[in-house]
Amino acid sequence: MTTQVVSLGCRLNIAESETIRAMLQDAPATVVVNSCAVTAEAVRQSRRAIRRLRREHPEARLVVTGCAATIEQASFAQMPEVDAVVPNAEKLLARHWTQGNAKPAGISERHTRSFVPVQNGCDHACTFCIIPQGRGPSMSLPVVDVLRAIEPHLNLGVAEVVLTGVDVTSWGADLPGAPKLGDLVTAILATFPSLPRLRLSSLDGVEIDPLLLDLICGEARLMPHIHLSLQSGDDMILKRMKRRHTRAQAIGLVQQIKARRPDVAIGADLIAGFPTETPEMHANNLSIVRECDVVHGHIFPYSPRPGTPAAKMPQVAPPLIKERASQLRAAVANQRSQWLQTLLGQPATVLAERDGTGHAGHFASYRTAPGTVPGSLVTCTPTKIIEGILE
Repeated sequence: MTTQVVSLGCRLNIAESETIRAMLQDAPATVVVNSCAVTAEAVRQSRRAIRRLRREHPEARLVVTGCAATIEQASFAQMPEVDAVVPNAEKLLARHWTQGNAKPAGISERHTRSFVPVQNGCDHACTFCIIPQGRGPSMSLPVVDVLRAIEPHLNLGVAEVVLTGVDVTSWGADLPGAPKLGDLVTAILATFPSLPRLRLSSLDGVEIDPLLLDLICGEARLMPHIHLSLQSGDDMILKRMKRRHTRAQAIGLVQQIKARRPDVAIGADLIAGFPTETPEMHANNLSIVRECDVVHGHIFPYSPRPGTPAAKMPQVAPPLIKERASQLRAAVANQRSQWLQTLLGQPATVLAERDGTGHAGHFASYRTAPGTVPGSLVTCTPTKIIEGILE
């Protein structure tokens, strides 16, 4: 019997895929593609995955869900390989799947950490982004429900919980009293004193509340790995994106965090070749990698998404977008290489993965000793770097 869930895109999709996988435990042969629409390339990858999985599993029921299948529902439904399309709003409803004796949602056979969705949707209107069309308005999971979702993971011995969402830092705005993400993190840490590691997915810097900032800078169990939704290092491009921060604010936030907790590793999303981007604007993008010490970079070549304001703006030539994306990746790789060198000889607590590697709190990748139990926390003291892995 074939039961397979393939997840593309963000950590929220990964968490939702594990919920679907749990509900499929006793289902007939079923393959699910949890699609992504963040870029045109992500949509193409979703379609390629569908075609490949149909070839590999010709007898299985093939169901597509996720953002791409929600935004372009008709076109995915017309694919001959697809048996059914489930929109995002219904993807976690049991009636679409066969309910078995499921593990808690988010616990994966393949992952040693657990992804817990605490928020979905987005209320912002970034001019390049199509995701609100696939996810809808921001909706927060109340504190009691978040705690209830985390507890079974800890009962199974999971050492790290990752809070995920489309716009995690907006958590609470739609709840009574409008609590902040810092309040949620405080509640989690207080309720589960035995939880070794809590990690946050991508954050919008302007939404980081004072309590959350204090926790990032001073709470040992909150991992020193902050991934910021920067998108650009140029103020004019940020304005045209309808982002709510400036270059100076982003740099100032990173400087403030690092002054209080020097071991924090900074990650960032950056878009290459946004419409109207000049060479000078691109240079500002490149330089913010150094200014913010970005060592974990997600670089996205801009691609116009139908129905977004940015798609109507003057476009940068695709070859130039590709070249600028390559330069941004090189800038991040250089910053990362310098950072990894500083970690040599320094002991680090590492969460062991099943492939013989593991991640420290700052999310650098380490080689673990043979026979290390996946999911355990071990100490590694690297002496060399091979292909970006500390050994």
